[in-house]
Amino acid sequence: MSRSPPHPIPLLSVGSQDTPAPRPPLLPPLQDPSSRSWASWCGPSTWGLSCLLALQHFLVLTSLLWASHLLLLHGLPPGGLSYPPAQLLASSFFSCGMSTVLQTWMGSRLPLIQAPSLEFLIPALVLTNQKLPLMAKTPRNGECRVKVASLSLRLCSLTRSCHGLELWNTSLREVSGAVVVSGLLQGTMGLLGVPGRVFPYCGPLVLAPSLVVAGLSAHKEVAQFCSAHWGLALLLILLMVVCSQHLGSCQVPLCSWRPASTSSTHIYIPIFRLLSVLAPVACVWLVSACLGLSVIPLQLSELSDAPWFWLPHPGEWEWPLLTPRALAAGISMALAASTSSLGCYALCGQLLHLSPPPPHACSRGLSLEGLGSVLAGLLGSPLGTASSFPNVGTVSLFQTGSRRVAHLVGLFCMGLGLSPRLAQLFTNIPLPVLGGVLGVTQAVVLSAGFSSFHLADIDSGRNVFIVGFSIFMALLLPRWLREAPILLNTGWSPLDMFLRSLLAEPIFLAGLLGFLLENTISGTRIERGLGQALPTSFSAQETQMLQKSRKKAAQEYGLPLPIKNLCSCIPQPLRCLCPMPEDSGDEGGSSKTGETADLLPNSGESCSPAGREGFRS
Repeated sequence: MSRSPPHPIPLLSVGSQDTPAPRPPLLPPLQDPSSRSWASWCGPSTWGLSCLLALQHFLVLTSLLWASHLLLLHGLPPGGLSYPPAQLLASSFFSCGMSTVLQTWMGSRLPLIQAPSLEFLIPALVLTNQKLPLMAKTPRNGECRVKVASLSLRLCSLTRSCHGLELWNTSLREVSGAVVVSGLLQGTMGLLGVPGRVFPYCGPLVLAPSLVVAGLSAHKEVAQFCSAHWGLALLLILLMVVCSQHLGSCQVPLCSWRPASTSSTHIYIPIFRLLSVLAPVACVWLVSACLGLSVIPLQLSELSDAPWFWLPHPGEWEWPLLTPRALAAGISMALAASTSSLGCYALCGQLLHLSPPPPHACSRGLSLEGLGSVLAGLLGSPLGTASSFPNVGTVSLFQTGSRRVAHLVGLFCMGLGLSPRLAQLFTNIPLPVLGGVLGVTQAVVLSAGFSSFHLADIDSGRNVFIVGFSIFMALLLPRWLREAPILLNTGWSPLDMFLRSLLAEPIFLAGLLGFLLENTISGTRIERGLGQALPTSFSAQETQMLQKSRKKAAQEYGLPLPIKNLCSCIPQPLRCLCPMPEDSGDEGGSSKTGETADLLPNSGESCSPAGREGFRS
């Protein structure tokens, strides 16, 4: 084989851009082992660039976190909380950071950022809307206050009687109790190995509808945020598209040095693609400040007596309230968040050109997500933690991912959670910025769902029915419930709460319907895209490359060495959390992947395009 060309090699992308192909590849094309892509050689190994990527992931996390708090507290009247809202945001930052560090260190080992998701928000809104008013009338606060107060998912047409401002604290305590129940149930399912047993039966026809619905489920709320100022929102979206797509191939020299050889080496990086979130957000935020456009939620972002330093600890305000209604909402949160997280694992592995997560990685990841939700509920946060779809979409925009970046995001969130006054600074993010960032990242998740269809035979009538029925019914049932809430009036409040919360979760409905139809309607494995035998035309070198790629994936999903040595001491019922001997990768033991290694495989450890069909297995 010939040596690599002298011109710089770009980042490994989700799809190959060198030669046109009818289907997006699962792995990059086979290259000479001596050639190194910029991503796996120099990119995430530089601390400066890792900090920039972590800052952008943090901006996406902050947008999602602050948007979730706005949607939950949209009708908060003055004095409705007995503590500053900034402390509530700081506790959420701390729990998200702790959960992110645990997830990337000994969970699924994927660079997944943990954040509140819509699967926690919907049951929380159903729970609070049964007692609280839909909107708080606060005169003379401007048009922005009215638009913020109108942010509502309109999930339930239930009795909206107000019993006083004290119901805010009671309802938030009840929501925190539901989050604790959700975390306990998720952790139990993970420890019992339920995700590992279910995930192998979730093929492309289960994953694709879930991702499509995940991308579509938040479009109304994104439009509400963008409507605060459509000019700023369109400017942000335009800049993000231009930087990530039109200027994504533009490369600038990063640094130069003189190695052992006499020739000087220059490293070129796609700077516009790597800064496709930070640069547009900074520009739009600056334009908003220069024009004096006050498009921020004044009700929750106004200055308060939030302390500069605060150590989050359980029970500082009041302990979570466990009621039958909170128990019902917590069960629906656990089921929906588990479905969303499994889809997030598969999507992240696909974007990073890795094989699907093994059962032990799925079980560990879900159990640690449950631990993070328990911590969030005990700290008083009304929202749990789960793998963030918008941050996975950000990985697709950057076309690179690293555990080091995820660790930095987690540590930064934990540090920010110790200072509610600093956390309050991020409440000044303009609403159009929230809408623009979430809109672009959700669109990437939607497109990833469509791209998953090619793994199965989409021309099959069986597959066409499964995909269409799952997506349409997942979007129809929640709206049907909103229009006719009396259909679920059983007379017992906890059962009504459970059914209304669960049937209002589009991602859960899409995953459940796809799973049932996929595993009950007859079809061949090739038709379903679940796996194929290795092609007989594989050469010896290509087979060796494929085996190395699988060993590389096994090492990436495996436990770190200190934890791996403790697997022999784990009781037998919990052995599902440890890698099996045949999944341990190389027999040589530890590798240099570690917590700071790039999850993108080296270019010399990939298979040829002819072997992509075989990799589906």
